[in-house]
Amino acid sequence: MKIFKSHFWYNKSQRNGVFLLVLLIIVLQVLIFSDVFFLDETDDINQPKLLAFQKQIDSLKAIEIENRKPKIYPFNPNYITDYKGEQLGMSLKEIDRLLAFRKTNKFVNSKQEFQKVTKISDSLLNKISPYFKFPDWVVKRNQQKGKNNYNFNKYKNANKKIVVSTTDINKASAEDFKTISGIGSAFSKRIIKYRTKLQGFSLESQLFEVWGLEKEVVEKVLSTFKIVEKPIIQKINVNTVEFKQLLKNPYINYELCKRIFNYRDEVAELQNISELKNIKDFPLDKYDRIILYLSAE
Repeated sequence: MKIFKSHFWYNKSQRNGVFLLVLLIIVLQVLIFSDVFFLDETDDINQPKLLAFQKQIDSLKAIEIENRKPKIYPFNPNYITDYKGEQLGMSLKEIDRLLAFRKTNKFVNSKQEFQKVTKISDSLLNKISPYFKFPDWVVKRNQQKGKNNYNFNKYKNANKKIVVSTTDINKASAEDFKTISGIGSAFSKRIIKYRTKLQGFSLESQLFEVWGLEKEVVEKVLSTFKIVEKPIIQKINVNTVEFKQLLKNPYINYELCKRIFNYRDEVAELQNISELKNIKDFPLDKYDRIILYLSAE
């Protein structure tokens, strides 16, 4: 005990010093702990500001990079040098073709001629051609040439005689229908498919029923094609027809088919095909089309 006592025996001033030292150590530990504990919270508080600052730096970098890019000014493509061509993205072979062409004392006077001589890709031509600057007299000549070509083609098309194999709408082929403005391969096939479904057009107005065909186009078709010979349709007896067979009528849906059969059961037998009009909610606007395929015997 005396051994330990000798080590812990201090006078009053020494004990005060030790107490202050211990107190200072405790205070420092508390400060360090508080800084670590609230570090994440401080970072979270400053995070929006840091993000905004970083975004501003990025935008300034992007502007600087854009400013450093070489700018393209309008130029005459006939005087492209190796250095200029390389800046534009042309290969050495493409540049050499232009230089070889220029050595023959010839000039390219349009972007089409430039591509023909250099054989550059369409994408590169679209990229650099807006900067082409030809002499004014060349521009005017090209404009006049384009106008003359347009007028010539317009005159040629206006005087082009359209020949069809027949004017009978029930015998016309897909190629015949394609001679009408507004009708391509899809519509011509669709007309023929619907004509087959109807067993032939019995009424010119049936052409308006072709899906997707606009009224103006139908009128153009009917100005050239007419019903010369009406189709021969084999009518079926409404009194003996089966349900599935009646559904094949292009103007009869499932609900109308049920009503017809219910009415037939009620009256036992239809004496006249016009009795269909007595059926409740019968579509009278389609009567003349429906009876094209039915009879009452």
